[in-house]
Amino acid sequence: MSNLREQYAALAVLAAQSGALKKLVLTAPRDSGVLRATGAVCRVRGEVCVQIETFHADNKAKHENIPLDGAGKERIAAIVEGFDRAHLLTTAGEAEWRRNKKGNEAFLGADKLRRRLEAGEATTLAVGGNNKEKQRILRGDEPFLRLLGVSDENGRVYDKKGAKFRQINRFLELIRDTLPHLPKDRIRICDLCCGKSYLSFAVYHYFANVLGLEVSMTGVDLKPDVVDTCNDVAEKLSFSGLEFLCGDVAAYESPEAPQLVVSLHACDTATDLVLQKAMDWQARVILSTPCCHHELNHTLNCPALTFVAEHSMLRQKLCDAATDALRLKLLEANGYRVAALELIDPDDTPKNVMLRALRRPDADRLTAERERAMAEYRAARAFLLGGEG
Repeated sequence: MSNLREQYAALAVLAAQSGALKKLVLTAPRDSGVLRATGAVCRVRGEVCVQIETFHADNKAKHENIPLDGAGKERIAAIVEGFDRAHLLTTAGEAEWRRNKKGNEAFLGADKLRRRLEAGEATTLAVGGNNKEKQRILRGDEPFLRLLGVSDENGRVYDKKGAKFRQINRFLELIRDTLPHLPKDRIRICDLCCGKSYLSFAVYHYFANVLGLEVSMTGVDLKPDVVDTCNDVAEKLSFSGLEFLCGDVAAYESPEAPQLVVSLHACDTATDLVLQKAMDWQARVILSTPCCHHELNHTLNCPALTFVAEHSMLRQKLCDAATDALRLKLLEANGYRVAALELIDPDDTPKNVMLRALRRPDADRLTAERERAMAEYRAARAFLLGGEG
């Protein structure tokens, strides 16, 4: 049996035992009758296991519950043998096992992820039963969801708003993971480029009504009609600590530095404005989901990447990934621990990358690690822009 596949299986079981396993995703099947397989932790008859669901071309799915022991590792490795790609997603990071047509294998990100798991640097996830019932923070019957047209008077989420409801819940789950880094009694929050402000109302509700904190929150957007509507909804809900202002994010000055800055789908360079504002404020937690990525697509000047850039679709994907990677590197250079996370299933929206930044305790000091990150950021920009770093 392949040593790297054994390592993948062992790391998957370690993540599950640590409560950090989010999902296994197996793709590029060797059997034409198989489409893909996914795995997640669940509880079956009181025992925690990894449940792997294999999807077949005849629209059937097979479930297998695998124990978290030596035999379980062997079984996971055996299942992985039927695929050429195996992703491992955890709250401590990600890793990917892959095999090429020649049979050569690689396991990317394994060492870093293993160190984080063994050091206890993972958020522990709740383990549910095997009925797949989603344990969401929001139920759907919250008054703000009804006023925003997400659910009806009975608290039933409209079918056309299902993706938005899942997106909001997922964002709140990611916020919940950052609570150890945030104040416990009073919090200042900014939602920049807030748009229709589904997220603003959800975040305010979570901190004020679910957690019981004193909340001061401001949403900022350029569209006056949207801002007026949001202020009207906030007044109807008696969300006294929530306000919406019309204006340019670049010019906005918060009366007090926020501890949490969020942004959902700020377009193109607006995301960069959001991140710069948050860094200037020294926000403890930054959560940003970028939207479109146009700037680098127009300015990319890298002969070494011509073989990718000459294909418009691949050029855009490259620029999307490179832009967000640059953003994370700049945040790292400014004293943040960073991660790129999946916000929601890509079947719901392709804009599913969450950039998370947690301010380090030593962020006020110019450490060697920060200097190295800034050097890497400048070198990467120069590489992509033809020397114009």
